[in-house]
Amino acid sequence: MTPDDALNLRPDTLAVRAGHTRTPFDEMSEAIFMTQGYVYPTAAEAEAAFAGEIQRYQYSRYANPTVTMFEERLAAIEGAEDCFATATGMAAVFVSLASILKAGDRLVSSRALFGTSIATFDDYFAQWGIIVDYVDGHVNKDWERALATPATAIYCESPTNPMQDVVDIPFVAGLAKAAGALFIVDNVFATPLGQKPLELGADAVVYSATKHIDGQGRVLGGAVLGAQEYVDKVRQMVRTMGATMSPFTAWVLGKSLETLSVRVKAQAASAMDLAAWLEAHPKVAVSRYPLLPSHPQHERAMAQMTMGGTLVTIDIALPEGTDPHGPEAKAAAFRFMDALRVIDISNNLGDAKSIATHPATTTHRKIGPERRAMVGMSDATVRLSIGLEDVEDLRDDLARALDAV
Repeated sequence: MTPDDALNLRPDTLAVRAGHTRTPFDEMSEAIFMTQGYVYPTAAEAEAAFAGEIQRYQYSRYANPTVTMFEERLAAIEGAEDCFATATGMAAVFVSLASILKAGDRLVSSRALFGTSIATFDDYFAQWGIIVDYVDGHVNKDWERALATPATAIYCESPTNPMQDVVDIPFVAGLAKAAGALFIVDNVFATPLGQKPLELGADAVVYSATKHIDGQGRVLGGAVLGAQEYVDKVRQMVRTMGATMSPFTAWVLGKSLETLSVRVKAQAASAMDLAAWLEAHPKVAVSRYPLLPSHPQHERAMAQMTMGGTLVTIDIALPEGTDPHGPEAKAAAFRFMDALRVIDISNNLGDAKSIATHPATTTHRKIGPERRAMVGMSDATVRLSIGLEDVEDLRDDLARALDAV
């Protein structure tokens, strides 16, 4: 398939066909190039390669044919000019910003983020003299105030982890240009199929490929996508720091992209079904899902998302007067989770297996109760990642667990 062919194909076809370069053996499945380095016919060619005078594979920390296959395939699905794959999702988050920030630069970020992203900004970027200002990402006026002065970079998740707030991406993109900032969106919850941040005006997208892109609990990986000039900065930094993706991981993820659409569409349909059912359950105080009419940013989600994603976030209903951030709230959430028999307790998401997570004690533990409360998260909050099981079995499991609360 030529690059011109790819321009006329839809994402489901690109997920199967893009980036596949066959060897002279004409294999059907993509080859795994498990090699640390490459040989040169002459010393002069090696010199030319390292001088940048010719383009060829030199060392798998720099580039590898199997990793290139995955990068090209994901870029085609995303509609991005370029992509660079990293060893983990957090490596992608870190380098997407570290490659363009220096001491004295200003980063404006939504405060509702994965806990380790916040730790990265607070514990490392601030230590290096980078100014980090947080806003309520779903509130447009907060962005307006923060971006009335220049910034170097803007970062957000949409929908957010775990409370599923939806950021007005086109609105923030307009402010980013006026502020001279590069706008990066963590698109993990929405997936490449459910939301296209680049088409909505963002400059770059990051993924933890560990989540839906693998979707089967096997490997860790990440990716940064955007314009070639920007991704080249990411590429150069990762080549130096060494957090590159392994060829085997890239092969697994490349094959996973072939089934991404059928997996995520089925999971999202089940998530929507269960979100509506949970919303009506007397033991559930709140059911958060972007495409539910009750979601605070429902209209915004409908405008910029084609699917609601695979995550449903609930708050267990508590007796009147119970502190939602106290031990009774945690105990209620734990009773619910411990009573589950089909859904696993874990801290991953986007897997074929359904997962329940208690963010306050796991993924968002580091940020503390005050910051959790600022984004609407309590000790009664449970994040549900809906998998590929029969939706009726999941409903039965949830009903049984809610009876135990």
